[in-house]
Amino acid sequence: MIISVEELVKMINDGDKLAVPADYSGIAMEATRALIRRGAKDLHIVGVPTSGLQSELLIGAGCVSTFESSALTLGEYNPAPRFSHAIKEKQIRLIDATCPAIHAGLQASQKGIPFMPLRGILGSDILRHHPQWQVIDNPFSDEEDPIVAIPAIQPDVALFHAPLADRDGNVWIGRRKELMHLAQASKTTLITVEKLVEKNLLEDETMAAGVLSSLYVGGIAHCPKGSWPLDFWHGDKEDGNHLRLYKEKARTDEGFDEYLQEFVFEGASS
Repeated sequence: MIISVEELVKMINDGDKLAVPADYSGIAMEATRALIRRGAKDLHIVGVPTSGLQSELLIGAGCVSTFESSALTLGEYNPAPRFSHAIKEKQIRLIDATCPAIHAGLQASQKGIPFMPLRGILGSDILRHHPQWQVIDNPFSDEEDPIVAIPAIQPDVALFHAPLADRDGNVWIGRRKELMHLAQASKTTLITVEKLVEKNLLEDETMAAGVLSSLYVGGIAHCPKGSWPLDFWHGDKEDGNHLRLYKEKARTDEGFDEYLQEFVFEGASS
């Protein structure tokens, strides 16, 4: 259960549907760098409900064939140069969604049902680009009452960073219930953590409510500062200087290759 980050990313197969959370939930950046070093290919990334530098790097490194999300954003460091380049050059397939639709699809998988109903996108143009989203009649209404059926999204793997885990494979995620939903919707979950503890987290009444059971966890790697250079809700703040450096280098193919060489393949950290 407790393995190295290199062993962890070997559990992500080429072609897998890989779900990753938004930047505010805890991004497994050290695992992302290891995934690039491993030479992963043909990944279908699901950003839940958005993604950022993690997907930007994977796309730029040629690891991604499909990106499904409501946005790829670097926040104040926008635009995302490698993502923008990949879209313009048609190097990846883009499945543009909305935040509620992404969550609805995952909730359907979490509950083991084929779809989840959603109203908010009725009347929007995005429906025209999603033939798999079906507008149906509410079967419990006697009047015309359309509703959108969002098919279940079941990722092969969920990947994120968390504060701590125990030796039994339980992981503390605090109030980040979106990570609980993500894990329960996926076939397995791989997690990097800041700290390992000897006590069983589920036996601690003060922590148990915020614990993801080992039942949903396929592997854990101990990676202190594993979200660098991004902000982590239970750790360090973002490294703004590094993110500005990335934005400047990633404007060109040559600059991006230099960035990968220095900060991914040569293994740099904060």
